[in-house]
Amino acid sequence: MCGLCGFTGKVDNKVKAIEIMTDLIVHRGPDNAGYFADKDISMGFRRLSIVDLDGGNQPIYNETNTLVLNFNGEIYNYQDIKEELIKKGHKFYTKSDSEVIIHGFEEWGHGILNKLRGMFAFAIWDRDKKSLFLARDFFGIKPLHYAKHDDNFIYASEIKSILVFPGFKRNLNKKTLDRYLSFQYAVPPETFFEGIYCLLPGHYMTVKDGEIDIKRYFKASFNINENLHLDEAVKSIENVFKDSIEAHKISDVEVGCFLSSGIDSSYISSYFPGQKAFTVGFEFGEKYNESSWAKNLSKITGLDHHYKLITSEEFWGNVEKVQYYMDQPLADPSCVALYFVCKLASKYVKVVLSGEGADEFFGGYTVYNEPQVFRMYQKIVPQCVRTFLSKFVKKIPFYFRGQSYIIRGEYATENKYIGNAFIFTFEDKQKILKDSSIASKPQDLCSDFYKETKNYDDVTKMQYLDINLWLVGDILLKADRMSMANSLELRVPFLDKEVFNVASTIPANLKINKENTKYTLRIAASKKLPENTANKEKLGFPVPTRIWLRDQKYYEIVKKVFCSKIAQKFFNTDEILKFLEDHYKGKWDNSRKIWTIYTFIIWYNIYFSEEV
Repeated sequence: MCGLCGFTGKVDNKVKAIEIMTDLIVHRGPDNAGYFADKDISMGFRRLSIVDLDGGNQPIYNETNTLVLNFNGEIYNYQDIKEELIKKGHKFYTKSDSEVIIHGFEEWGHGILNKLRGMFAFAIWDRDKKSLFLARDFFGIKPLHYAKHDDNFIYASEIKSILVFPGFKRNLNKKTLDRYLSFQYAVPPETFFEGIYCLLPGHYMTVKDGEIDIKRYFKASFNINENLHLDEAVKSIENVFKDSIEAHKISDVEVGCFLSSGIDSSYISSYFPGQKAFTVGFEFGEKYNESSWAKNLSKITGLDHHYKLITSEEFWGNVEKVQYYMDQPLADPSCVALYFVCKLASKYVKVVLSGEGADEFFGGYTVYNEPQVFRMYQKIVPQCVRTFLSKFVKKIPFYFRGQSYIIRGEYATENKYIGNAFIFTFEDKQKILKDSSIASKPQDLCSDFYKETKNYDDVTKMQYLDINLWLVGDILLKADRMSMANSLELRVPFLDKEVFNVASTIPANLKINKENTKYTLRIAASKKLPENTANKEKLGFPVPTRIWLRDQKYYEIVKKVFCSKIAQKFFNTDEILKFLEDHYKGKWDNSRKIWTIYTFIIWYNIYFSEEV
């Protein structure tokens, strides 16, 4: 796992410029720095040594030194590709996985991408053609950002490197603030900075003579087999996941794993007897502390278990640091908890395996039950009546049993589901934003994804949306940034293209039923795990923000921020303070809305240097 950056064009004192850009991402690769420069391009690289510790430093060149590579990630099938390339006459001078990319590009061009199995973001400079080729992996595990400035093209693993490019002026992208308030993250390819974008997963781009050409090489399409039998699906999962785990364990350094009480990380850990496992939690009861579950499972599976309880002071004291490393505000409080488990793991290992992607691939989120839950209600009660009932109960100034059902059941999936998080509605944003003209309906942004899945069942539609939005904008962003902040490589064996090929065939009735989500995956996991672990209800990564915000100490901290100049610049403070007061007094659970606004203000202060 590493970090890369670079720029094309003429820049005064370009050596100093690329060094500053590269130094800002030293956390991504503290083991080595590498540079390449000619009159047309400057490339910088930071390395975290995992494979070919002594010989894999970058940049990597082809035989004639006409191609130059910087690569971030891991290629798990590199030995097979290397053997194929050697037969075609290519000469290798390292034992690293990186080198297969440059020889593969020389042999097949962008065709190398679909041959790769792994996670990657890389840049290849062609010295003869004066062209730059950049690519990002299938599901967006590894990040890649880019921008144009005057006649220069700039790229980097993290936005902070682009921000220090000479003469680049940072301006807030207000359109992204609007979307963030609904989705809780910056919706790709836009970022919070005007003119800076992220290359989308499954895409590559070519830059030549100042022109940018972006193309898609992979799309996560579902190929559902309605005739698939349960036992056949289970066997396929067992086989492909075992293969994926073996591939993801390839390393010249020790590999550990994260471990919670849930099925995803537990299933991974079952392949790791004797290895180190890592857990964090909070001192707020079993819901917020999974260490006892993880400890018991470790004893059964023979893991060397390490855990930490995060104190309230530690959590709140590291919010600013986390948002700095995130580059953009992410209102998912679990990113702070993830920072701590990565920090714990980095004391013992360089690589960990984690369970990201299992929910999106195999139907794990509780919300995926909603199409089934509301099917009869929406069938019997006309849309106009459902809308009337929803508006009516929203005005009732107290919570009652069934209120949430009526509100959530108002619309069909396409008209309400925007992903795993839905923080502020269009109407909410019109009230709280100082500039209400930027407010938009979040459903509009999702419409194209629903058009692409119009022939799918509702559960698969939701999965497809989450794979393209939530997974990229939230789950994988925090996984990359929090692991790299601690110089730790995080690998995700569920997010493997061979695993997806199996998951994409599973019909809805084998993913979701009355008993549980991820039904087929749970059966496969039960072959290696205790029954109570394989069937445990999904908790996610629970963080006690709701409790904290009803504690006077943290209520006062947030209130001060909500009264700040930054808050007044972007929000109608009376409205956001009302959210805070109502939550503090126990009238409503507004914790997610409060945290979303609070996180943005903290982040804005870091990157735009205004006083809170």
